[in-house]
Amino acid sequence: MESSSDEPLLDKAFLALADPARRQIIARLSRGPATVNELAEPFEISKQAISKHIQVLEQAQLVTRSRDAQRRPVHLNPARLEALTAWIGQYRLTREEQFRSLDAVLNARAAAKGGPQAKDSS
Repeated sequence: MESSSDEPLLDKAFLALADPARRQIIARLSRGPATVNELAEPFEISKQAISKHIQVLEQAQLVTRSRDAQRRPVHLNPARLEALTAWIGQYRLTREEQFRSLDAVLNARAAAKGGPQAKDSS
């Protein structure tokens, strides 16, 4: 998810996850596949609206559908979520390193002034 060719898909994924109903659908699918009817149960919106939410999630490659006789269960795409987590994680690691550097500077200043040193957070 680091190349610029991945940016449109990254944008689609974050836009898809911006909607609370779609996040609830993702949360439900994290427990296992479900049909549109099953996904619609907790909502007070039509099955058509749920289907549209699922289409948005499919376009973002966060979910897939399969065919099982008459059933068309929706499945979570965990690899896609892992890719999003990895993208977020790269920035988290950068920030953590910056905070560690700031802690080191502050501890060095406190030690130079003879004041109490902050506890080491490692």
